[in-house]
Amino acid sequence: MGLARRLEAALTNGASAIISFGVAGGLAPDLPPGTKLVARSVVAEDGARYYGDPVWSERLSCVLGGAMIADIAGVDAPVAGCAEKRALRSKTGAHAADTESHVAARIAAAYGLPFAAFRVVADPADRQLPHAALVAVKQDGSIALGAIAGSILRDPRQVPQLLRIALDARAAFAALFRGRKVIAGTLGFSDFHEFLLDLPAEDELGGPLQV
Repeated sequence: MGLARRLEAALTNGASAIISFGVAGGLAPDLPPGTKLVARSVVAEDGARYYGDPVWSERLSCVLGGAMIADIAGVDAPVAGCAEKRALRSKTGAHAADTESHVAARIAAAYGLPFAAFRVVADPADRQLPHAALVAVKQDGSIALGAIAGSILRDPRQVPQLLRIALDARAAFAALFRGRKVIAGTLGFSDFHEFLLDLPAEDELGGPLQV
């Protein structure tokens, strides 16, 4: 089931707001892996702009230790190349890009619900993503070991890049899970099940990332 359908299903069970959690690719220079961002707005590929709830976003920024409030680009596929990242930055002014926030924002707007997004930079703007990184995660958020192995066998030269990406991702997910726990404790959420539809479970990515 896609993210949009899962969100709509959650809304039928009484959800009253939507928050998007996850990692993102850096677009602005000098944002290292692990940088926390709260969305001021999410800019979709069709040009639509969805604003985060300002009060909620400011509160998230505060409880996350002053996380930057910035624009995020919503894309349907990861932005792999440095030139593509620069072009998207120039087009949208966004600091980072991810593949889920625009879906969540669109659903929130359609239902007239408050929306917020918390993202952590995984790959910085100057990092080229190798093919194995692009196929590394399945739709359900689990690691696609077979796809990674197949990609490496076809092109072993990407291994050094992939190792750097794995270290970046480790830092990003560590910051993401710390942020999740801080938000849960500070804002009083006791059950994140409906708020984490686009985020892998901690026991899948909380330990060493397999490459």
